[in-house]
Amino acid sequence: MDRLQDQVRTALAGDPKSEAIEFEGRWYDWGEMRAVANQVTALLDLSGIDARAPIGFVPRNRPSAIAAEGGMVSSGRTIRMIYAFQAPAGIARDIGRLKLGAVVAAREDFTPEVLAVVKEQGLAAIALSEMAAVAVEGAERSTAPLDENAPTEPQIQVHTSGTTGIPKHVGFSYDQILKYIVGQNVSGVSGTEQDLPPALLTYPLGNISGIYMAIPMLAQRRRAILLDRFTLDGWRDYMRRFKPSAPVLPPAAMSMVLDADVPKEELACAKVVMSGAAPLDPTVQKQFEERYGIPVMLSYGATEFGGPVTAMTPDLYAAFGDAKRGSVGRPFAGAQLRVVDQETGEELPAGTEGLLEVIAPRIGENWIRTTDIAIIDADGFLYHRGRADGAIVRGGFKLLPETIERALCEHPAIAAATVVGLADQRLGQVPAAALVLKRDMPQPTIRELEDHLRQHVYATHIPTDWRFVEDLPRNNSFKIDLPGVKALFTRDEQAA
Repeated sequence: MDRLQDQVRTALAGDPKSEAIEFEGRWYDWGEMRAVANQVTALLDLSGIDARAPIGFVPRNRPSAIAAEGGMVSSGRTIRMIYAFQAPAGIARDIGRLKLGAVVAAREDFTPEVLAVVKEQGLAAIALSEMAAVAVEGAERSTAPLDENAPTEPQIQVHTSGTTGIPKHVGFSYDQILKYIVGQNVSGVSGTEQDLPPALLTYPLGNISGIYMAIPMLAQRRRAILLDRFTLDGWRDYMRRFKPSAPVLPPAAMSMVLDADVPKEELACAKVVMSGAAPLDPTVQKQFEERYGIPVMLSYGATEFGGPVTAMTPDLYAAFGDAKRGSVGRPFAGAQLRVVDQETGEELPAGTEGLLEVIAPRIGENWIRTTDIAIIDADGFLYHRGRADGAIVRGGFKLLPETIERALCEHPAIAAATVVGLADQRLGQVPAAALVLKRDMPQPTIRELEDHLRQHVYATHIPTDWRFVEDLPRNNSFKIDLPGVKALFTRDEQAA
């Protein structure tokens, strides 16, 4: 089997005139991609850094970033991802603590704060413009010492979201990426480059979902449609133009499709819809499937596992139908799952809710303790119930926000709901709910919502504060931005 760097190098060396990436209405060809990749490779060689020195990469969703990643991978560099969608001070902080040899980022990300850290640590710096890479003036060469813990074999290292505890960087070797990411297909859709539609890239390139999208596209020389971030209009345009049979739709976007009343004929090409990266409300899944007649194939994974470890597949759906609706499927790729008691650590029987533990062979042979609440049924299907560490403790009562959110979404007027815990002097924490109304539905009164909730949850679960919003705050991964939701309530307090 070729190495990952060999496959990417071969892809970049192919027909320079063939289409590679469409971005903002323009197709960029493989020749343009190769030019940027070669520029990045040459500048890193000229910088004088050790071949093992990690490169800090701040990728925005741009063709130049994918080309730069291709150049670094083809030359066997270790990449340490830095989240692009944060304040300059946050990017500078991350660069300062990662023990790098060089930094590759969009030109606009070399702010005074970032340049100060680059200069202080003696890092080489490469700036990406639309389709070019240049050395940052004064940072052409690196004088930074080699990180003594730098891996001996190249890796891509990604910051986790905290599924297994405190967020941290996790590294994946090129061999792991080639075997488990480039060589993996859970959609059941196959074909040659000529008969497959372009891939749709919407997740941030710097997280594990972005790697699952961009690296196979590079290694397999597959065309792609790149969006700066997910938008419903961009997704609908992709569906109309390319008619994919197994499109990917983020869980949060299903409510958007329903609320926008997207015509059924726009989705008629889809045999299944793939979804993951965040929990999906079962009531939304049911509404979507009944409205469009398309089964939703959910998956579950985390950066700490190297990606997904369970998936609902077309074959499983054919065998079980909608009897397993709401499940994120069965383990695959050799993964093992169990549910344990949160206090004792003892394994629980099928159908019992507890804390999830996972063995992911792509990472290792040990059980990984998560902070996720889950159920595994008698047939081995996993049901994800939320995060244990997101519980709201209200006067000694532990409330899972997801329980309240699911109940709220059963109200006929509510399209989406997010519940957060607010500090309370008397009770420690109290729940607060931010709500999005369905289109053309009248806003219910708080009393009506409280009465509705009492039919589904305990009185301790009733929120003490409410906000109606046009859309819930989201980050660039299209996940709910919980600090942003909390800010909806704290801003009002500060104004008062």
